[in-house]
Order: sequence, then structure tokens, then C-alpha cells
Amino acid sequence: MVKKKKQTSSPVKFWKVLFGGFLLSGLLVLASLWMLQVALATPLPVGEKGLQFQVNKGSSLSGTLRKLKGDGVINWPRLVLAYAYWEGKTDIHSGEYLIPHGSTAMDLIARLNRGDVTVYRLTLVEGWTFQQALHKIRSGQRVVRSKAGSSVSAAARALGLEEGAEEGWIFPDTYVYRSGTTDIELLREAYERMQRVLDEEWQAKGEGLPYASPYEALIMASLIEKETGQPSERSEIAGVFVRRLNKGMRLQTDPTVIYGLGEDYDGNLTRAHLRAPTPYNTYVINGLPPTPIALPGRAAIRAALNPKPGKSLYFVGKGDGSHHFSATLTEHNRAVREYQLKRRADYRSSPVKGN
Repeated sequence: MVKKKKQTSSPVKFWKVLFGGFLLSGLLVLASLWMLQVALATPLPVGEKGLQFQVNKGSSLSGTLRKLKGDGVINWPRLVLAYAYWEGKTDIHSGEYLIPHGSTAMDLIARLNRGDVTVYRLTLVEGWTFQQALHKIRSGQRVVRSKAGSSVSAAARALGLEEGAEEGWIFPDTYVYRSGTTDIELLREAYERMQRVLDEEWQAKGEGLPYASPYEALIMASLIEKETGQPSERSEIAGVFVRRLNKGMRLQTDPTVIYGLGEDYDGNLTRAHLRAPTPYNTYVINGLPPTPIALPGRAAIRAALNPKPGKSLYFVGKGDGSHHFSATLTEHNRAVREYQLKRRADYRSSPVKGN
């Protein structure tokens, strides 16, 4: 009878298998760490200038990562998505984004989660007209030009303003916006800003003002804005205009004449223009013109509502951007003669000499 060999386990074989398992696991861990390093911490291939891309409304993070993979920016979108879930950063915001040079996938996830979209800026300047402001907005980078903003009259209707009453209602400032913002959205923001500023300044107005409404103060502010570029003179010019209105004197300010001439003004204001019967010519009409003539800034509005006390009723430009103020006609005419010697023969003052 043949005896069967007794099977015995080999300790050496056991340890070899165990060691091999540990080695394989270690290699897998190292490979995973390497993939994570490459997927998350390696700078993305976006070039020296970076890469701009758009995230549309309703887009998901996974869809955005897949799109970036198709563009050759992300190699392992699933790993990046897993990282975002781990960090709790799967919510993203729509808009236009810039991936700067040197950014990693981790930087990208943080940027999408915070909504660090690319923003653009445009500046509307004090003294511009509504038409100039509209043109600037419609020519802004990444601004969507709408049919509602295709003309001054259409834009006025979109804002709920009567045609012809839109002038002065846009607040001059620097506006920040995102790609895809429409011209009317920006225009409405500037319009609502002007309403707030005018209301705030009206609440702090001085006493004895000849304005029946905040709108009349807005008209006056536009005259002040066009008459001087010297911040220190705004309230003094406001004082001259307010005292002339209170005394029943005509304002006689050149910018109103120029505005009333419209496209007929060629840069040369003549004495014939001063006699032209337009609704804006304050040499021939009493009181304020029917609408503002420009976009006034906050400082001009504040000056109109808080004019500088004094006795001056006249002023004349010195030729350097500043003005000489006079309380009497005799003093004013003397100042006009003095400064006319330095200027051309048809130089005028505002209000005009002799009135």
C-alpha cells in the first residue's frame, strides 16, 4: 500500500505572495498619485496669454470639463470632477472665464466655483450727451447690441422715457459688466444710478432754490457741467445762475445755444447764433431750457442744489479754463475788455456783455 505525501504550506511562498501584493498595491497607489499630480497640479496647456472660454447658463461642471477635454485643456476630466466633489466645489457660475498661464485644474475648479468671470469696463464721461453715451455703450467690448438700443428714441422707450426727454438721465461713471450684457441693461443701470444720485442730492439741497422739481435741478446741473471743467468753480457758477433766475434775468450761457443748434453747429459760435430762436437758447428764452443739455456728474448736481452764496451775477473766461466773476455790469464789462485783449475779436463772455 502506497502512502500519500502529506501536503504542507510553504512559509516562503506565503511571504512571496504577500510581498508581491503589497508591492502591487504600492505601485497602484504611486500610479494614482502620479495621475492625480498630473491631473490636478500640473499647469494647464493654455499658452502664454491664457485661454478664454464661455460657460453657458445651465451648464454643469462635468459638461464643462468634457468640453475642455475636447479643447485639449483637461486630460482626465473624471479625476478633476472627483476632486471637485471631494472639495464640495461642483457648483459653477455661467459667464466668460480666463484661465491664466500657469493655472492648474485645482485653480480652474476654484475659479468656476467662485464665479471669477472676466469683467469689462466702460466709462461714460461727464458732459456727454445721451447719444454719445449710447454709442459708447453699444461699442463696448462684448456688449450685445439689441434692437431696443438701435437709436436714441428706441432706447428712450426701452427706459420708459418720453421721446425727447432722455437727455441728462444717464449717470456718467465707469461701469463693470460681463460678456453678454446687453446695451439696454447697461443703459438701464446708468439711468437708475442717475435717479438714485439725483434723489440723494435733492434730499440735501440748500434753501431758496428756484427749482420746482428735481428735474429742474438736473437741467441746471447740466449747464454747470458744460460751463466749467474747474471743480472749484462749480458751486460759484451755480450761484451766478441761481441768482440770475431769482432776479428774473436770462441765463445767457453759450452751451445751451450750441446744444440747440444741434448738427448746424460747426464749431464757430457767431452772434447770429446767439439770436437764433431755439427752445434752448438762453439768450432769448427766460428761465431754464426744457431739458438737460448733457450728462451731469454728482459734483455738478450737488453744486446746482448747493450754490455758493455771494453777489456775482456775471462771469467771463480767462482763457486758461477758469473764470472771472463780477457782481456788477460795470465790473463785468471791464473784465471782458481785459480778457478780450488776449483773445480773438469775436470772443464772448457768459452771460453776455451788456445784459
